[in-house]
Amino acid sequence: MTDISCIIINYNTSEYTLNCIRSILATHKGKISYEIIVVDNASEKEDYFKLEQGIKDLNTSNLHLVKSKQNVGFGGGNMMGVQHCSPCRYYAFINNDTLLPEEDTFGKLFKFMEEHEYVGVCSPQMLDEDHKFRMTIDHFSSVPREILRRPILEFLFPKKFLNRKVFYDKPTRADYVQGSFMFTRAEDFNAIGGFDTNLFLYYEESDLCRRLLKERNKETYLIPDVQYIHFKGASTKKNVVMKTELKLSLLYNIRKHYGFWAYKILLTHLQIRYFFTSIVKPHYFPLWKVLLRGANISESIKNKQPIKP
Repeated sequence: MTDISCIIINYNTSEYTLNCIRSILATHKGKISYEIIVVDNASEKEDYFKLEQGIKDLNTSNLHLVKSKQNVGFGGGNMMGVQHCSPCRYYAFINNDTLLPEEDTFGKLFKFMEEHEYVGVCSPQMLDEDHKFRMTIDHFSSVPREILRRPILEFLFPKKFLNRKVFYDKPTRADYVQGSFMFTRAEDFNAIGGFDTNLFLYYEESDLCRRLLKERNKETYLIPDVQYIHFKGASTKKNVVMKTELKLSLLYNIRKHYGFWAYKILLTHLQIRYFFTSIVKPHYFPLWKVLLRGANISESIKNKQPIKP
């Protein structure tokens, strides 16, 4: 059995993907067994061929490329990768726009998980490209979090809502960690069915950590003495389409975990908020119309992805 199966998704950013792979190969040599599964999420032909050739040039037996004919998103891409993994003890889901600068990152996370059976997911501390602190933990989405906002909840209830902007100096329990680097026990991940593929791009990590806690009683931890670099935003450009996708995923997540009335309260709040926002910023008008229609997950861009040859 392989110790770790590392899954990386590429979507039209092959140079980032190849650099990420190189950083893994350079810092992990024979200490634990691992494989790397790269899922190409229906990139343009030029980018895919560049990725394919780059992987061939690396000439390593534990690196495999899987090509999807459709962009199935973050959760779907990772689940495709899982289906091509060898039997393993842990999955490492890593964004392609990351680098692992530390020696034996996998080994340190593996050791922590082996020593803490009650942990289902852990993550290193995220840094930006200048090696400066970047927020890695977050609170589960909820109606109070979305209406009152995180800083107020952190101020009023500091024990329940940890300060996300603090650089912790020891392993710290959190609601969830960012999806750019999630190290999870394969047995638990498989038992709950993995990522919810109804979600295309946002809240997959929050949903996963919540279900691991609810269904398996497994907690999520930040491991601050292990770190990684994330070129945040390199793989996903922000615009109104992505903002709309964010709200669709949020409302789906709220309804899934809190029920209809929580969804209805938050939907009404967002409808009012973006009505006034769209007056000042007219480019938000399409988002407001989606909210007015109920913001059903069926409006996700996931359902607009073509199937390529």
